[in-house]
Amino acid sequence: MTDRAGQLQSVTEATWPAARAWREGPWTLRDGAGGGKRVSAATAEAAFSDADIHMAETAMQAMGQPRLFMIRQAETALDEALATRGYAVIDPVNLLIAPIELIDDRNIPPVTAFEIWEPLAIMREIWAEGGISADRIAVMQRCTCPKTALLGRANDHPSAVGYVAVHDGIAMVHALHVRPAMRRHGSARWLMRRAAHWGRSQGAQEIAALCTQANDAANELYHSMGFALVGQYHYRIHPDDRTA
Repeated sequence: MTDRAGQLQSVTEATWPAARAWREGPWTLRDGAGGGKRVSAATAEAAFSDADIHMAETAMQAMGQPRLFMIRQAETALDEALATRGYAVIDPVNLLIAPIELIDDRNIPPVTAFEIWEPLAIMREIWAEGGISADRIAVMQRCTCPKTALLGRANDHPSAVGYVAVHDGIAMVHALHVRPAMRRHGSARWLMRRAAHWGRSQGAQEIAALCTQANDAANELYHSMGFALVGQYHYRIHPDDRTA
């Protein structure tokens, strides 16, 4: 894992925290409390054995979670060991970053993008439309970093939402969602600029995002705004848990 990728992994841990995370044997295990893969996956912190993999699987099942591991760059031994056990690759992710002044590059038009904490009911509704559940909003709420939620408007209607928090000089954007009927009106770009503007006010020098590799539209947005790809990771999930 490159230094930049490792830094963004640490920023992600701080800005999108698990309900509980602890070290057990060679693993960091996480209780995600329904908050998604990032806060539920086990990660390897040292050399492991077959017995260690079984131990992690048992712990995840005891929490009622899928047997799910995050595979960071260069973790080929873990990737191969899980592949041998039939674990499937799921949700490869890009790690993206840009200088904050590159994104905070212009004045934001009035009533286009707002910083609001705590999230309003309409923001929760828009997140729910995008599959971002109350359990994921709870992840935002338990973050102890400087943070805010973002609301976009287009054509006089609420159009988009997001969440941003700052750690280690980086403003990390999560849970960006634009209503399908309101896409291609610039809402995502204005929300990213609002996130950068707010992040700069909190002392951030860079802005970052995570994006699944399958999300072509979002990857194109970040690329067109000047974000650089600095790393990737993926998950492997037990074949019996893929629908969990």
